[in-house]
Amino acid sequence: MSDTPRDAAGLDAAGEQSIDPTRAQFDAFKGLDRDHPIEMLNLVRFRDKAIYPPDHPLAKEALTGAEGYANYGKDSAPVLERVGGIILWRGRFETMLIGPSDERWDACFIARYPNAHAFLAMVSDPEYKRAVVHRQAAVETSRLIRTSPASGGASFA
Repeated sequence: MSDTPRDAAGLDAAGEQSIDPTRAQFDAFKGLDRDHPIEMLNLVRFRDKAIYPPDHPLAKEALTGAEGYANYGKDSAPVLERVGGIILWRGRFETMLIGPSDERWDACFIARYPNAHAFLAMVSDPEYKRAVVHRQAAVETSRLIRTSPASGGASFA
């Protein structure tokens, strides 16, 4: 966990913004079919210390990223439930077998929503918007990948 410096646009040194979606990413999400269940794979790395806006009540509290993210989870849970979302799976990162060796994740989970309308309702909900400041303060980088449910089985294909 580290405090990756970001410029005013939220970009890290590599020029990537991986805390909130870009406008193009969000538009692409909204352009997909909205009428079937979706599962969102979340991979999250926390900062060592949460960085809240200077005027936020927790700005001087010296919370860890994990503590800030726990606040996000607590404050956003009622909205997730209200839109019909659930945490389908949660796991603990152990090692990167294939992929960039410097990538590691502090939180790995899949959230299921009845449809994309529910996800969009969640992220536009005023209560969620108040909660997301904790996520923005806590997260160094993340990946949020939309998938559609598919059947399991005994093979990889």
